[in-house]
Amino acid sequence: MPLRNITWKVPMIRILGHRGGRELWPENSLQGFRNAIALGVDAVEFDVHLSADDEVMVMHDPSLDRTTTGDGLVRDKTAAELAKITLRDSTEGVPTFEQALDVFEGKSTELFVEIKTDAGGRAYPGLERKLLDAVARRGMTSRTAIVCFVPEILETARSIEPSIKLLAPVFRQTSQMMGGLDRMLDRLERIPRLLLSFERTLLRDNREHVMKRIPHDRFCVGVTNDPDELAFWMTKNVHQVGSDRPDLALAARAAAR
Repeated sequence: MPLRNITWKVPMIRILGHRGGRELWPENSLQGFRNAIALGVDAVEFDVHLSADDEVMVMHDPSLDRTTTGDGLVRDKTAAELAKITLRDSTEGVPTFEQALDVFEGKSTELFVEIKTDAGGRAYPGLERKLLDAVARRGMTSRTAIVCFVPEILETARSIEPSIKLLAPVFRQTSQMMGGLDRMLDRLERIPRLLLSFERTLLRDNREHVMKRIPHDRFCVGVTNDPDELAFWMTKNVHQVGSDRPDLALAARAAAR
């Protein structure tokens, strides 16, 4: 049969709600997680730090200033203290990782948990094991992915749980710090089965090169909220697209089918 008569069907692209869909609901909030799940996303991404008493807390920044009504560092406050500090535009306190797991338990939605470093850029001792033990206790290992900019943290997680899914964000700035995009990819590809999520601005200049190098089932597109960009990526053979507006991403995927 001539190739021109074959209709190529792009595999279903997964939609990830970045920080719980932070353009729709308070960032990294239990409300956002519940609403993103109800919306029908395939996965939800959120970030974690450790508190002063070594509880895993859901928060993007090492400090409280931007996204809460409090101030100071997450690491300098106990989980009980953080629970009393409300998120901006919300009545919720800073959630624990266990509270987030409560929301996802019994659902099919995947969790992409980004391990952050402290205010000095240092890894939190033992955080990888705390996360993996928590999801294992609830039988959620198979639908959890660990996300981190630091390759060594990803490797630690894999050494603890060989089956765990891993994702590394690839940004222009971090690739420059590692000596260029190809050198960064060389380093990351030493980690087997690693998903790679590329920053949208980096892809503007490197899309063809990256798509030739990275298999489609490991190629993810970083956060985009633009309807035209979302529509574009829904026609490409990529694994996952992340968005702060998962409603727009889901609509773009439905329109492309």
